[in-house]
Amino acid sequence: MPRMSGAEFMADTMKAYGVTHIFFVPTILSHSLAQMDKKNTGISRVLTHGEKSAAYMADAYARISGRPGICMAQIVGGVNLAAGLREAYLASSPVIAFTGGTTPSIRYRNPYQEVEDISAFDPVTKFNAYVDDVERFPDLLRQAFRVATSGTPGPVHLRFAGNLGQIEQKKANLKLVVEEDFKCTPAYRPEPSIDSLKKVAKILSSSKKPVIVCGGGVRTSLAHKELVELAEKLSIPVATSMNAKEVIPGNHELSVGVVGSYSRRSANQIVSEADLVFFIGTKTGGMTTHFWKVPKIGVSAIQLDIDPEELGRNYPLLASINGDAKISLSKLIEFCDDSQNSKRVNWKKRFQKIVSNWRKEFAPLLNSKKNPIRPERVCQILSDILPNDSILLSDTGHSGMWTGGYLDLNGGENSFIRAAGHLGWGFPAAIGAKCAAPNRPVVLFTGDAGFWYHIGEIETAVRWKIPLVILVNNNSSQNQETKIFDDAYGGKQHGKAHELWHFEKTNFVQVAKSMGAKGIRIEKEKDLKSKLQTALKTKTGPIIVDVVTDIKALAPGAYSEF
Repeated sequence: MPRMSGAEFMADTMKAYGVTHIFFVPTILSHSLAQMDKKNTGISRVLTHGEKSAAYMADAYARISGRPGICMAQIVGGVNLAAGLREAYLASSPVIAFTGGTTPSIRYRNPYQEVEDISAFDPVTKFNAYVDDVERFPDLLRQAFRVATSGTPGPVHLRFAGNLGQIEQKKANLKLVVEEDFKCTPAYRPEPSIDSLKKVAKILSSSKKPVIVCGGGVRTSLAHKELVELAEKLSIPVATSMNAKEVIPGNHELSVGVVGSYSRRSANQIVSEADLVFFIGTKTGGMTTHFWKVPKIGVSAIQLDIDPEELGRNYPLLASINGDAKISLSKLIEFCDDSQNSKRVNWKKRFQKIVSNWRKEFAPLLNSKKNPIRPERVCQILSDILPNDSILLSDTGHSGMWTGGYLDLNGGENSFIRAAGHLGWGFPAAIGAKCAAPNRPVVLFTGDAGFWYHIGEIETAVRWKIPLVILVNNNSSQNQETKIFDDAYGGKQHGKAHELWHFEKTNFVQVAKSMGAKGIRIEKEKDLKSKLQTALKTKTGPIIVDVVTDIKALAPGAYSEF
């Protein structure tokens, strides 16, 4: 085995596993970063303005590429990085995080910056470990990639000895072994049992009002084609979680929209009326089911998931399939009988009528010419003009509500990823997504409240000449919270209540230009389409599109029967 430093081994490992970008806040594993340059690995080492930004960039990079995203921070920024990994954990995203930590010889003796915080990573990772000996570099790095990409993907954390990870400077006989299966997701595609497929197929084929509710597992498995094929064969409507919004075109006759809390009412209504719900690749969590009201607990249900622990977690099941979504669906199609589709003629008329009624009801808002601009109108324009191969990202909060409920992805090659729970994720994530797919258009839909979190990353995008469109829904407020404050004030706000959710009016174009970025401000609806089209043509760096919208525009609450 060759004798080398941990830093040399780290550089070789990252290149061998196909890593193209590392997102970091200095100073951590600096010798490793230097070796990546000395060895001409081609790895871009992206210096960010905060640890959470680094984690968010790595997260979106991983979701778009399918390869683990790498982020790093020194010991004092470790907890900030852990906070960022919370997003990747919620999104089941394969992120590998490296931090520094005190050496065993001085641990617990109050060295500079020591806080024994490795436990902060336990709740937000699949694997969390010390690297206290350079001879452990080979097996622990392999384990990091193995855990991050296998089963349900998720984050991993390794803490390298030394506040800056100085263990990397030591030498040992280190052999690089690359496990090809774990370079990307899905690492494995476990096959389901034939008996489970036959049982589910029989239930599906005989049902009168079935609906599919699919989640991010379909996206991770790249099972888009198989999902649509199954739905078409049995004439079953498809509702998606936010994580699976891209898996069926919005204009497909069987697409009914996003279901749950950040949803389209037609989807919630159809799922509520179904007599059988087929959950595919979803954890059936509170957001997808609107806190287990859509559908209600007790509905006849079947489920497919790669993780057996998720089967029946929230809904009692008639049957289940444990396996990879793509493999399982391709085999399930073979066992499904479409001869009973005539039983679902009335159901098809019913759910298509519900979708049609929703479009008619919201057409005035989707096509509104009013000023200040309505967010629904922004979503409609984006639905019309997004390039077929674009990547759309959405922040959480109102951004998630608008894009989830009112924006359609009609191109078969579109991708959609969203914040799994953390406002402010969107902008750094957009940078990571573009790094993962430099040849695809990347558009972020965020609000001013979300954009403020990591606005300093404008400089990062400018420094790296990253062309992406940041659309800011700018209503000078965090108006999503108005109903909460109405309640807090006894039904109607008064006095200084505005202090709780109003911001100063800001021209983000001026902010962008001060950092070297381009900017377009849109104050009139008549300019919306043409200026967004102009923004999409930008190729040289980031462009901030500052859309002044109506502060009174609130997304309606999610529909449920009770």
